[in-house]
Order: sequence, then structure tokens, then C-alpha cells
Amino acid sequence: VVIVILSLLIGILLWTGDRTAPRVREFTWQDKQVGAEDKAFILTFSRPMDQTSVEANLNIVPPIPGKISWAGRKMAYTPLLPLPYGTEYQFQLTGAVEQFAKPGNKTAIEPFKASFRTRDRAFAYVGVKAEEQGRLIFYNLTRQQKTILTPPDLLVMDFKFYPDGSRILFSAVRSQNKEQDLLSAKLYTVTTGISTRAPAQETVSSDSGGKVELVLDSKDYQNLKFDLSADGKTIVVQRVSRSNPSEFGLWTIQTGTKPKPLDHEPGGDFMITPDSNAIAMAQGQGVGILPLTPNAQPLDFLPKFGMVLNFAKDGSAAVMVKFNSDYTRSLFLVKNQGSEQEILRTTGSVHSCEFSAQNHILYCLLSQLIAGEEFKEEPFLAAISLKPNDKNEYTLKRLVLLPEQQEVHMSLSPDDLGILFDQIVPERSSDEGLITDEGQIIANARLWLLPLVDDTSSDTPVKLEAEPLLTGFNARWLP
Repeated sequence: VVIVILSLLIGILLWTGDRTAPRVREFTWQDKQVGAEDKAFILTFSRPMDQTSVEANLNIVPPIPGKISWAGRKMAYTPLLPLPYGTEYQFQLTGAVEQFAKPGNKTAIEPFKASFRTRDRAFAYVGVKAEEQGRLIFYNLTRQQKTILTPPDLLVMDFKFYPDGSRILFSAVRSQNKEQDLLSAKLYTVTTGISTRAPAQETVSSDSGGKVELVLDSKDYQNLKFDLSADGKTIVVQRVSRSNPSEFGLWTIQTGTKPKPLDHEPGGDFMITPDSNAIAMAQGQGVGILPLTPNAQPLDFLPKFGMVLNFAKDGSAAVMVKFNSDYTRSLFLVKNQGSEQEILRTTGSVHSCEFSAQNHILYCLLSQLIAGEEFKEEPFLAAISLKPNDKNEYTLKRLVLLPEQQEVHMSLSPDDLGILFDQIVPERSSDEGLITDEGQIIANARLWLLPLVDDTSSDTPVKLEAEPLLTGFNARWLP
């Protein structure tokens, strides 16, 4: 009897269909903090859905323009523009129906609501006044909170954020006797205190700010320039032996392992490639692309160029400098397919450049040569469109002129909405204080924020006004 009843129930179910409502099984950004590296979210449904009805009923507040693609029960939504940091979003899907139900028997999806937010707008910088002098400071613009991260006995020389923003890698010397200690920089990490819940993370990172750990000492080697890979797993340090100065080269530190020399031919300035597998380094009359494995053969050599300024985050292009025989400098866009395009030639200097998130604008810190009794260089911030016009020319627009500045640092926000730069005032009557990269004593320094509008293709540029922020220098945005 039981078997007969079960058979009847199964038959009725097969005849009438499954009347339970379809639902969202997974939303990859639900309750997450989204960063610039998160390119799309995915919705997974319990049953195949009518795609048109899903797309028509999907609602995000504030709106996010994007494109949609499907693969079976999964829908991917890719924003067309970087999401502004410090923003909370509400997501809702109601009224969508399944794909294979009989006409007139389509059950609407179980209403789904969720929220997510982008990371806070925040940055780190080096302080210059009173108790902040030489210390690494984290400032959260979204929450208007300032946190001093490093102790007063460490003078910070340089720093790099880890990809999720929860830690910072920095080099520092002891402040008690910095004149003798400038060549004794050690590498440390410090926690920022920011809570991260990225889509790829299973657990939440929520260490309090200011927890310092030693990464690399300077007992046997002087530590010079360093870089941190995009995946946060590899540190590359330029080191020189204290007992044998001819022993000079790059070392790598992988997560959880001891430092190892790379044993490549010595070179100059270097940078880890976006795939975290190689370095680009100035070598002799060109730029070498070298693997991050000891004693390995070079991957490539670019004899035309003298310096790599930066890479696009997706690795599709790099911007490099060529030093010309007429004492000018050329800025080249080098694509990973091998094409090379000169986008600027100048009698001044090219200090630094950063690609926009979509790789269509290059923001650069340049300088122009000013004639007078003595030639001097005057820095300025510029935006260069990487989409050539009808004459195959690349449009450059000046954003901010920085008179009387010999050393400036800039940092482009991950959402492309602002540039941080500093204004350093040198001290001419003292030999005490913080020192710039060029060896000048710093009397004071101020950070500025330049809001950005994409108008490189417009004939009527938007007037941009920089806003003063804080006392300090060498600011870098949270990734």
C-alpha cells in the first residue's frame, strides 16, 4: 500500500511539475568588501532561469552600469567602470521566472536581497611634525580616522601595501642615530587595522592596527630598494654585502621561507611584473625581464629603453622611458604583443606614471625645463589619453602645476577618482630632520587630493582644483 501511495505522489509531481520557487543559491559579493581587483560578481541559481526576466528584474542601488553573461545556471555581472570606494550597495532580485516551466505555470523566484560595499577610501603616508615625524600613518577618509602605525623609534623610508590592505611592508631605520643608520634599513610589516572581507576570502582579517613584525634584518647586508609582488607572496630586495661591496644584487623572500639571492647580473632600478613571476630591471643599455628563480635565463631584453615606469595591472602594457641622443626623453607605450608607440617626447623629466583601471588614461608626474639664468625643472601632473586621435597623436592635458618643487610623489586611487600628491618644503638652515630621496632636509610637507574627471577626449576640460588634506608626504592609497 505504501509503495502504491508513493508511486501516485511521484506521478502527480511529475505531471504537475516542481512548484517550489527557484532561488539564488550563491551571490559571490554578498556581505563582502569589494576592491578594484574584483572584476565581476556571479549569481548561481537553483534552476535554469529565464535570462531576460532576470536581467529585467535585477536592481542595484546605487546603479552599477555593467554587462551580463550566462553559463548554465550562473550569471556573471561585470561593472563597466571601477566602483567608487567607500560606497554601500543594495542588491535585489524579484519577479524573475525559471526557464523550462510550462506556459502559465512559471513560478517566480524567491525574493532575494543582499548588500555589499567597496573598501573604505583610505591611504597611508609618512608624518613630518612632532610625534608623527618619520612614522607611518594610516588615514581612513571614509570614517575620518587617523591611526599612527609605527613606533617613534623607527623612521620609515618607504612602504608598499599588501593586496588586501590589511598589512603594509615598509623599510625603516632606528631614529636614535639616523646619521650612522641610514644604510642599516630593515624590512618590517605592520597591520593597518582595517577589516577585510574580500570575495575570495574564507575568513575575515581584523587584526588591530600597529602590530609590527621584522621581516629582514641588516646585520650582514645593507637593504636598498625593495618591491612587493601583486599577489603579496614575494618580496624582492636589492642588497649589498657589508664585508664584500662587490657582492651586490637582488634577493627574494617568499612567504614562509628564508631570503635567497637571485644571482642575476647586477642592474639598476627594478619592478616586479603584474603576474608576480618576473622582474623588469635596468641592465646596461636596456631593460631585462628576468624570472624570479635563481640562476635562470632572462625571459626578454629590450635594448631601446632605459627604465620601466609602470605596468598596467592586467599586464597588457607597460610604460617605459627612452633616453635620446639629443638629450630629450621619450615615453613609450609597450604592449605585451610587442608593439611600441611613442606617446610623449620632452626636454624635461618623466618621474612616474600610473595606468587608469581601464588602461585608457596614463596619469604622469612630469617636469618641464624652464630657461633662465639657470635651467630648472618644474614638475606638473598630466593625463595622457592612450587612445590616439585622428592624427594618431596622444593627447596630453595638464592637471596641476607644481612650482618650486624638486621632489613630488603621486598616487592614483584604485577607483580612478583622485590623485594624492605631496608638496615638500626643504629646510635650508638646518641639518636635522627627515630626508627626501634627493637628500634634502624636510622642513614641512603637505598632502593634497586632486579629484579626477575623465575629460582627456573633451575639448572643454573640467577645471580641477586640488584640496589640501594633511601634513605629511609620500602618500599611497589603500588598494
